[in-house]
Amino acid sequence: MARSNALNVVLVHGGFVDGSGWESVYKLLKRDGYRVSVVQNPTTSLGDDVAATKLVLDEQDRPVILVGHSYGGVVITEAGNHPKVVGLVYVAAFAPSEGESVDALIKNPPPGAPVPPILAPQDGRLFLDREKFHAAFAADLDPEEAAFMADSQVPWGVDALRGTITQAAWRTKPSWYLVSSEDRMIPPAAQRLMATRAGATMIEEKGSHAIYVSQPRSVAALIARAAMGVNVPAGSEEAEQAGKPNSGRGRELDADRHAGA
Repeated sequence: MARSNALNVVLVHGGFVDGSGWESVYKLLKRDGYRVSVVQNPTTSLGDDVAATKLVLDEQDRPVILVGHSYGGVVITEAGNHPKVVGLVYVAAFAPSEGESVDALIKNPPPGAPVPPILAPQDGRLFLDREKFHAAFAADLDPEEAAFMADSQVPWGVDALRGTITQAAWRTKPSWYLVSSEDRMIPPAAQRLMATRAGATMIEEKGSHAIYVSQPRSVAALIARAAMGVNVPAGSEEAEQAGKPNSGRGRELDADRHAGA
C-alpha cells in the first residue's frame, strides 16, 4: 500500500446533498490505507464552496487526489489549483472551462435529453421535486433510500449554480472521469464531452447520477487508479515509497470494478 501512504484523498459533494453520501467510498479508501477527508461545502455560492474546500486542503499533510461529484466537479475545477492537489477525479460531474457555470452548461440541453426537476428558487435556494427525485437523481437506489435523500435535501444556492470558473485546474493537472451511463441529471453525452475536453482518463459504468452511492467500489477503484497515475512530489519518504508497486486492497478494488461488483 505504498501509494496510499503517499497520498491523501479529499471528497467534495454536489448540490442537494451533503458529504454523508460518500460514506461507502470513504470506508473503502480508508481500508486501502488512504487518509480521507470529506468536505461539507455549504453549496451557497461557488466562492463559499471553494473556500470550504481550500480549508480542508490546507490541512492536508500529503499531496491530494481531489474528487468531486456533480456540482462538486465545478468546485474541484477551481479549488484544484491548490498546490497540494496532484490529480482530479470527476464522478458524474460538471467539468467546466474558464467563464463557464452550471447554469451555462445546462441552459440548452439537446433534444430528448432529460431535464433535472429543479423547482423554482425560494429565497435564492433551489430544491429538486421530491416526487421526481428517485427517477432523476437516484434511480438505482432502493425507494426507501432515495426517499430519505429527497426528504433531506440541502438547498442549493442560485449563486452556486451561476458561479463561474476563473482557472480550470484540469488544464494543468491530470484528471480522471467516471461517466454514469444512466444519468438523468447530467446527460451522459455531456459528461463524455466534458471529460474529453479536459483530457481526462475516462471510464463508464452503468448507474444513475447517484453512482457514488450505488456503486462505491467502482468509484473507489477509479480514485485508486488516479492515485497510481499521478506524480508525487519528491523530497519525502512517502514520495520515495510511492514509486513501488501497490498491493492489497487497491488491486482488489480494480478487480471488483472490472467484475461489475
